Amino acid sequence: MSVIPEVKCRRCGESFSALRSRCPNCGTRRVTQSARTPGTTPSTVKGTASYERAETNTKWQIIFGLILVAAVILAVIVMVSTSLNGLDNGTTNVKTTTPPVSTEAPPTIDMPPTPSPTPTPTVESIKIFNFNNEIKTDFTMHMGDAPVTLTATAYPVEQFTDARFTWKCSDDTLLKLTPSDDTKNCVCEILGTRNGGVSLTVSCNGTDFSLTVYLVN
Repeated sequence: MSVIPEVKCRRCGESFSALRSRCPNCGTRRVTQSARTPGTTPSTVKGTASYERAETNTKWQIIFGLILVAAVILAVIVMVSTSLNGLDNGTTNVKTTTPPVSTEAPPTIDMPPTPSPTPTPTVESIKIFNFNNEIKTDFTMHMGDAPVTLTATAYPVEQFTDARFTWKCSDDTLLKLTPSDDTKNCVCEILGTRNGGVSLTVSCNGTDFSLTVYLVN
């Protein structure tokens, strides 16, 4: 155990002998601790006027601090109560703005008129003509005669200028029908060699007209 005490450098922390006045490591001067005891002040001595005044100031400081704390607590209580009352009453601090009501009537948009559907014309009647422009009902064809061209017309004529027709016969082994491209005309030709009557029908827009072609030797 060393007899000479050691001290620690206040700058670098190196320990060295108390007999040295400077640190051998960094050269910092050693500060000798003062052995004097600080004297007492009058305010710390009981029975003096300074002590009484210090006690009185301390009491007032405590009282003022308590009053300040109580005021803060009261303010917090008031704020919380106000907020709760506002929520209970359903009131808010948000300012609502009512939009202005327009008194002007909305502009009127004129809609185009709806076109009326064009009615489908009705065929009142159908007539058949031969090359001599004779109206045909039932007629006769002899074996060996040349084919006959028949023409169909739908009435009223002004509404069916481009009418389409359908031609058919009851026995295509005796009579052959060959319509033209516009189906208005039809070539009627004898095929068989036996006598008999063949029904010939022409149709247009749901209306039919029929006649009988008699085949004789």
